[in-house]
Amino acid sequence: MKNKQLTLLVVLSVLFVTITQAQHKSFNIKNGFGIGGGISLFDIKTDNFTTTRGNGFVVALAATVDIPNRWYNVSYGMQISESTLEISGRMTDDVAGNEQIEYKLTAAQLGFFFHTKVIGNNFTIDAGPQLQYNGDLELKNSQQEGYYINGYDDLAAPDITEISRFNINGVFGATAGFGSLRLKAQYIYGFLNMFDKLNDNLNQNATFKGNPETIMLTAIFTF
Repeated sequence: MKNKQLTLLVVLSVLFVTITQAQHKSFNIKNGFGIGGGISLFDIKTDNFTTTRGNGFVVALAATVDIPNRWYNVSYGMQISESTLEISGRMTDDVAGNEQIEYKLTAAQLGFFFHTKVIGNNFTIDAGPQLQYNGDLELKNSQQEGYYINGYDDLAAPDITEISRFNINGVFGATAGFGSLRLKAQYIYGFLNMFDKLNDNLNQNATFKGNPETIMLTAIFTF
């Protein structure tokens, strides 16, 4: 079912671009391609763990559809990011402590966006849906594999690495620039429970719930 969602999003995006290309006689539509990258600031909103926002990097590809006679443009694209996150833990299960356990998450996002023209194409407000595929929440430092998560008696740091693979995100942001250079700022919120898989895998007296949120700052060069 999850793979069907990804396939459907790609098909809809391709169909939209195909339709707009077919209308070029009426609207003089201009298609473009962009590539770029930047930084990410990542956190998980959860009551189960004490987290500290981490940073990372993102590589982005985008296909744009410029519609001169409309108040909006559209685009679809793909991003690959690697972000970090710290969770409060301790070195042993029977001694109190407050060590920061470092994790990293590699993810791919496929999205479709509307861009409201505020100052023509030089400044737009952006919003749209995004489908995200997650890797494991990997331990960044292998020496912390024996650590334990604070708030639980026997929850080891590696026990929470296998998270849910898919999420549906809402994206809101802005784009500014001149010529071929565009600077983008995005706030990304995951609507689905990233820790839902932990409820199936762990024997803990707790219900795990967490929603990812990311801020991405990127520079895109369009052609």
